[in-house]
Amino acid sequence: PTRPKPRRRAKALEELNPGDLVVHALHGIGRFVGMETREVGGFTREYLIVSYAGDDRLFVPSDTAEALQRYIGTEEPKLSRLGTAEWERTKARVRRKARDIAAELVRLYAARQSTPGHAFPTDSPWQRELEESFPYEETPDQLRAIRDVSADMAKPHPMDRLVCGDVGYGKTEVAVRAAFAAVVEGKQVAVLVPTTILAQQHHATFAERFGPFPVQVGLLSRFSSPAEQADTIAKVATGEVDVVIGTHRLLSKDVRFNDLGLVIVDEEHRFGVAQKEKLRKLRVEVDVLTLTATPIPRTLEMSMSGIRDLSIIETAPAARRPVRTFVGPFDERLVTAAIRRELARGGQVFYVHNRVQTIEREHRRLQRLIPEARVAVAHGQMDEDTLERTMLAFGTREVDVLLCTTIIEAGLDIPSSNTLIVDRADMLGLAQLYQLRGRVGRAGEQAYAYLFFPPNIRLTGQAHERLKTLAQFTELGSGMAIALKDLEIRGAGNMLGAEQSGHIEAVGFEMYMQILEEAARELRGEPSAEPAEVRLDVPVNAYLPDDYIDRDPLRLAAYRRIADAASPSEVDDARSELRDRFGPLPPPADALLSVAELRAVLRQAGVTELAVAEHELHGRVARLKPVRFGHEWQPIRLQREHPRAVLTEATSTLLLPVPDIEGPELVAWLLEAVRGLLVSDIVPA
Repeated sequence: PTRPKPRRRAKALEELNPGDLVVHALHGIGRFVGMETREVGGFTREYLIVSYAGDDRLFVPSDTAEALQRYIGTEEPKLSRLGTAEWERTKARVRRKARDIAAELVRLYAARQSTPGHAFPTDSPWQRELEESFPYEETPDQLRAIRDVSADMAKPHPMDRLVCGDVGYGKTEVAVRAAFAAVVEGKQVAVLVPTTILAQQHHATFAERFGPFPVQVGLLSRFSSPAEQADTIAKVATGEVDVVIGTHRLLSKDVRFNDLGLVIVDEEHRFGVAQKEKLRKLRVEVDVLTLTATPIPRTLEMSMSGIRDLSIIETAPAARRPVRTFVGPFDERLVTAAIRRELARGGQVFYVHNRVQTIEREHRRLQRLIPEARVAVAHGQMDEDTLERTMLAFGTREVDVLLCTTIIEAGLDIPSSNTLIVDRADMLGLAQLYQLRGRVGRAGEQAYAYLFFPPNIRLTGQAHERLKTLAQFTELGSGMAIALKDLEIRGAGNMLGAEQSGHIEAVGFEMYMQILEEAARELRGEPSAEPAEVRLDVPVNAYLPDDYIDRDPLRLAAYRRIADAASPSEVDDARSELRDRFGPLPPPADALLSVAELRAVLRQAGVTELAVAEHELHGRVARLKPVRFGHEWQPIRLQREHPRAVLTEATSTLLLPVPDIEGPELVAWLLEAVRGLLVSDIVPA
């Protein structure tokens, strides 16, 4: 499975503030106090300070920052107590439960893997023609997702891939190309969307992209008349319709496919339990591609545990700008000014008022405030014809302001609409607000979002947190941060099921996901994904000076990025990233990266412990006996290379004299020694 990138985990630490709850892999749940540079044994390091129960404090060396993660959960957890077996007992309990859940997930995965599917060739001349007709330049992440989907479809068992990408990041094009590959092979495609409006929009997109080719695209939604629906259903049954786009109506018993090969699901979390059950059965039979803009942790659960394949699109299209977001009490003057400013630059406005009972009263108020604006009303309880006419009028710019409920939240793409006003934003969920904000700012214009709450009410704690989060996370690609914050505010029980929530609360969401992933790997007989811990103690000044990276959260994220590097090439990537962002490396920062490279080499070599003291190297090696260098056993080569070395096979320990050098020269010598002794020419005995 595609695991979360180190960069994303580092990002979570960037938002870490003193007082926040954290989880240390070995010591449990504590509270982050801050960062402190200390001199120990004549050498300077920076430490992350975490407080635990009973006023205990743990000083975590910055080069092992990967052991630390934010605690994500809703209940205020009990802080762990250092020096007891309590944390290990908690993890063991969660591990037992995770094994049960993983066993069920692995069973589903095995059923899918053993089911014969259709292997789609994805390299036909028509496919290339379709790809060349795409009017934009693909982002690197988008291309990667397209390649992932193509590779899955070419396999002889059903695909089940989840593509996560922020609103407007190009997920639809991934779906268009997958659908075309299936149609070229003579298979039918069902595109399932949560709302009628989105069905309409997807239908227009697919029909336009497939226009030059002999592909029939059908629409099945409540915008279609009974006669049109009956005609589409008949053509789907005979195979005349190649791609059918619709709401949950597609899952009705009367819809029968002639030869279904691919199901594309947009925002699966918006469907009900019954529809999800039908989708679950489909997953074992046909290729399934799921698209989501807000990667809700519940949706990610199976992906993170390796049961569903995951592609993440996190690169913004070139012209996108962050949406400027204002949160505050409702103010008629501000509303009037915001709408007039948008109309003055030739744009349109979404005005969300999510109560049908009072929407006409709001309509009258807007007409009074801005009499020159053409305002239309749209909500889900209107009859199909009126709603369709209203949406078309807005799409063709005959309407300036669309006063609507949250029916616009999923996927709607009106490039000329770049101001969003939400009345009673305190009543909406975080994912909903994030989706709504994604409706504006899609055409390279600077977009604005105004999230209002009544001036005379006291916000609940959750509402305050939601609005604060939206105001805080305005940068492009904030979907993952928003999703994790949503989990924190609403609770794991709501999103992952009550049965698991207690276990998530006990160890935090990220640790729970690691445990679940490990359990799934173990059941499938795969090696552990977690790198072995390496205890390293080298006398060298290795840290990031605060005059190099002056903000603690950024420095913390950089430490995590370096500590996450699992190979020398990843350390090089981290080194390049630091140079790009902060300039040439000062000596202590350069030494820190050299130590990270040493740690990566030791990990690859199976060395679990290495310390240098009084010109002597003390090492503990996990695999001494079964290692041979070419034709020489390791101990023989060791004696030849380093006659004064002492190797104790019984305890897997190694003592090695070290030259009288220190600092960067010492780290370089250690790297050379370890590479020569433990990495080159290793073959199994």
